[in-house]
Amino acid sequence: MKTLLLLLLGLLSLAHAELIRVFAAADLRYALKEIAGLYQKRYPEDKIELVFGSSGKGYAQVRAGAPFHIYFSANMKYVEELYKEGHIITEPKLYAVGRIVVWTRKDSPFDPSKFPDVLLDPRARRIAIANWEHAPYGRAAKEALESYGVFERVRNKLVLGENISQTASFVYSGAADIGIIALSLALAPQMEARGKYWLIPEDKHERLAQGYGITKEGGKLKNSKRFYDFIGSPEARKIFVKYGFVLPGEAR
Repeated sequence: MKTLLLLLLGLLSLAHAELIRVFAAADLRYALKEIAGLYQKRYPEDKIELVFGSSGKGYAQVRAGAPFHIYFSANMKYVEELYKEGHIITEPKLYAVGRIVVWTRKDSPFDPSKFPDVLLDPRARRIAIANWEHAPYGRAAKEALESYGVFERVRNKLVLGENISQTASFVYSGAADIGIIALSLALAPQMEARGKYWLIPEDKHERLAQGYGITKEGGKLKNSKRFYDFIGSPEARKIFVKYGFVLPGEAR
């Protein structure tokens, strides 16, 4: 009788199972994976499918009707634009503020704290940043280079990643000598083990206000709102802090 009851409960749970498809900015690769894992332990009837990429490309895909239920951007403006156009149905909400760092491998001769002079070292032949046309972290990196007056001097050395995660992989693998990447990626265990970084002052680029929202497609899914709300839970906020994000309502 007990076995039958457990079987029925299991079938009932499967009947309510939902797949929540999420597009997320590439700087969330580690933080959001941990948060989704925590969520799925609490709500095993839900499955979270994460797709990471540049916020600009995610914006274009959501706008074109891609079947994502929640969109996380590294630039709040993309979420606001999608909301105005009716592709996002919840009011744009800030979930974190990001930072950028100069990152090099520990076995390289370059000292990231010597930024921006380190970029002018003739031994530094390739400098990785994300493509500023559609990646907010790339735009912030470009603004920082311009603030320090070195953008044109190093432009020929720049190697552009499609998103900030690919940019980090360039410098992690040694394909680039120095990278300007997200602090959230620099704090990932494998990146911390291999590299060293220096935090670029936040007044050297536009604030990286990151927002999210439920898409029109997500509005058809009962549990997308549950994961959306979970992002603001104390457990999720703790993970964001672990990866260097500044949270809404908290001091820098």
